[in-house]
Amino acid sequence: MLHTVYSRKIICLVLFTFICAALHAQHNKKPVSTKDSLDGAFDVSDYLIEAHGFIPVPIIITEPAIGGFGGGVVPIFINSQHPYVDSVKGKQVITPVAPSITGGLAFYTINNTWLTGAFRSGTFIKSRIKYLAFGAYGNINMSFYRTLPSVGEKKFEFNMKMIPVLLQATKRIGFSHWYAGLRYLFLKTDVEYTGNHLLPPDFVSSKEYSSIVSQLGGVVELDNRDNTFTPNKGFKVHFDARRSDNIFGSDYDFWHLNYYMYAYKTISKKLVGGWRVDGQQSFGDQPFYLKPYIDMRGVPTARYQGNADLLTELEARWDFYKRWSIMLYGGTGKAFDEWKDFGSSTLVYTYGTGFRYLMARKFGLRMGVDVAFSNSDWAYYIVFGSNWLK
Repeated sequence: MLHTVYSRKIICLVLFTFICAALHAQHNKKPVSTKDSLDGAFDVSDYLIEAHGFIPVPIIITEPAIGGFGGGVVPIFINSQHPYVDSVKGKQVITPVAPSITGGLAFYTINNTWLTGAFRSGTFIKSRIKYLAFGAYGNINMSFYRTLPSVGEKKFEFNMKMIPVLLQATKRIGFSHWYAGLRYLFLKTDVEYTGNHLLPPDFVSSKEYSSIVSQLGGVVELDNRDNTFTPNKGFKVHFDARRSDNIFGSDYDFWHLNYYMYAYKTISKKLVGGWRVDGQQSFGDQPFYLKPYIDMRGVPTARYQGNADLLTELEARWDFYKRWSIMLYGGTGKAFDEWKDFGSSTLVYTYGTGFRYLMARKFGLRMGVDVAFSNSDWAYYIVFGSNWLK
């Protein structure tokens, strides 16, 4: 019965999103159609291009680590960019430019977790530099898990007041699809143990209750996907190595590595396959809340942590009727402290299904709902574009 109530709320919020876009367009001086010129179906491409409109993407949160249920909204503004003539060493090529995206973020869950923030991604065309900026403030009540020798897995609850700031800039290398640049993370965190035990857990050091993480590192990416929202073909390969050090104003000294690959292939006219490989590794004195963890649909955030993790996922999208698609996906992963422990660490699995609607054909943007299951948990997600969004 509870699942049915959640499903109805998700459907209502998605419909509300569509209606808001259509009503907002009617108030512009120049009326903008929300019907596609090719098939007459509901489509917000022209609205986004001509009216510089926004999509108020709703969020339904069923994340067990932060209360199990909540909601919010992510108002997103998308501005299309015209292709430009790029020139390197006298050679000229017409180059497409990804849309600029500006948005906000606000959510609240039933355990009094909340967060507000804003983000921006775009391209400095003349400099051939892609950039990303994000900032937020949050009050996070979150559960972390540890396996104790004589007790087994135990849950520990914390309140964390956080101010994260993320900045990234990468420059295109020649006419290739390769980019290289810098990534910076600032994180101010005040932690309070709120669990039932009288004494705080021993995996938390004294400085972790109020500290600053300041990281700077390099980024290398290959990205030749056919669109940035819901790709049908292409690859995205990423590697970054960041150093947290007191010379940057950090209270911690450690390295954090992240590498991942997203691959998409059009198998037939109506079938698209996807493959994800993702891994992280930390070396040194990192805070417990920044340790690598298994990040897959249906798996609670930070439920499975270690000094390293490695996971893989497969998904298939079947465009079975006009603009409507069905999703099937599954994956496995492990979190561990040392690579010698990989074989004996817990195997985490996830599987699920969902649907998509082609909401903006000219952007290749699909939106829908997923439901996912893992070893002992499940969750719903409203999906804007793709689940793989790093």
